[in-house]
Amino acid sequence: MDATAKILVVGDVRGRFKQLFSRVEQVNKKAGPFEILCCVGDFFGADKQNEELIAYKNGFKHITVPTYILGPNKEEDKKFFANLVEGEVCTNLTYLGKRGVYTLTSGVKIAYLSGIEAAGSVGGEHEFTKADVQAVRNSCLVSKNCATDYRGVDVLLTSQWPYALLEKENEKASKLISFLCREIKPRYHFCAINGTYFECPPFRIPKDETTQFELCTRFISLADVGNLEKSKYIYALSLKPVDKARLLDLVQKTTNEIPCPFIGLDMGGTFSKNETSESRQYFFDMDSSGNRKRRGDGRNQDKRPRIMQIDQDDCWFCLSSPKVEKHLIIAIGERFYMALAKGPINSHHVLILSTKHMPCTAQLSTEEWEELDKFKAALKKLFKTLGQVVCFTERHYKSPHLTIDVMAFEEGYSWKIKHSFEDKAEEFNLEFETVPVLTSPQMLPEMGPYFVAELPDESTLITRQMKHFPLHFARDVFCSENLLNCDEKVNWKDCLLERDEEVANVEEFRKIFAPFDFTDDD
Repeated sequence: MDATAKILVVGDVRGRFKQLFSRVEQVNKKAGPFEILCCVGDFFGADKQNEELIAYKNGFKHITVPTYILGPNKEEDKKFFANLVEGEVCTNLTYLGKRGVYTLTSGVKIAYLSGIEAAGSVGGEHEFTKADVQAVRNSCLVSKNCATDYRGVDVLLTSQWPYALLEKENEKASKLISFLCREIKPRYHFCAINGTYFECPPFRIPKDETTQFELCTRFISLADVGNLEKSKYIYALSLKPVDKARLLDLVQKTTNEIPCPFIGLDMGGTFSKNETSESRQYFFDMDSSGNRKRRGDGRNQDKRPRIMQIDQDDCWFCLSSPKVEKHLIIAIGERFYMALAKGPINSHHVLILSTKHMPCTAQLSTEEWEELDKFKAALKKLFKTLGQVVCFTERHYKSPHLTIDVMAFEEGYSWKIKHSFEDKAEEFNLEFETVPVLTSPQMLPEMGPYFVAELPDESTLITRQMKHFPLHFARDVFCSENLLNCDEKVNWKDCLLERDEEVANVEEFRKIFAPFDFTDDD
């Protein structure tokens, strides 16, 4: 399969939806098909200007290329991003979220950061902070596990300009974005909101602790859609993913390169040396003892985009719902409970679920995350006494309630688990990122669906490539020939037990879990 991806990027739309999507349809017919359309800058306009979107929401008009937008850049625009279900504005139009890394089916990696730089350490919904920049940087760098073969990312999307590219733009530019660009080394960096088309000569970012290669970045600012000067507002790219590209193509120099504008940039004390790629300690904030700090302190949790709630009376997993099967419950904490899986693969196949209705772990507060960690730690200790290791998976896709699937394997199978995930991923044409052990909800995608697997070797596999994602993917892996070798148990409906069997399994698990059950503590 050809790994080359065709991508479109546009600048500020500001409510000119009909003009944009008509133009995109023409370009797609002539030079496509394009895999994705990315919008940087202000997508929505004044209230009346946004009426053009109604036809697309009602299905009278169609968006031909899957379109992804960044978040608000002004306080008054945040209302347009409220109450989105998994980021969807309408069919084929999705809000990416505040920050993160999105991997296309082709393998192309797109890093993104919404909004403008906040004045302090706590920003509004239309602002980003140092913590947001660190989160994006970490997501890009951790997959290489501190090795020196990092090749950068394919595309960086921001609305605000980086500082130091043009003197006249510096007043409205961001040093944090300059820092991010220098750290993650994108092949292309797109931005907008200044109403200017500007394509900078390519510049090469020197090698550092993350890479032995001097990688090249091309910066492009796009004008407004439909601007009177007819400046360029749409840009087409054809890219082979950076991880699959020839190394020669990445390092080969061109004649018109300029010095990197971000080298020697004074960050005004924003970042210390051990937070940059000049030191190997760039993945996490560290306290004086060298322990990883949790970034979520609960103060900003309410600023996350909210997911539309489903009636709890209809949810199988809400403790308050009449549909919950209480005979499956093993232990109940303040914020989470543990239950036998319905249609279990074996008698030790259990689930960790939130007591209240919420969609995913990415939306947990610090207190909720800490209790979830307690359940995971207790289960690890239990299975260790049985000579087993444990794998935790979460599918935030077509699953309205937060559910962690827990499966244990003999210790000798530990090394096979990651290989089994990779084999199945290849079979289903999925791309996974490898990141370190999860220490905070901020390490998970803020908006939109994802699948994550926490492995016994303290690495984590994650993908946001969820279109047509196989709902039984985790069970496909667990039941594969390399692990439990029971393909007949892939579908949970084929594994349903009689109520008496379920009750017996719950009682047995309660007994073996009792020495580790922190929920009984007074």
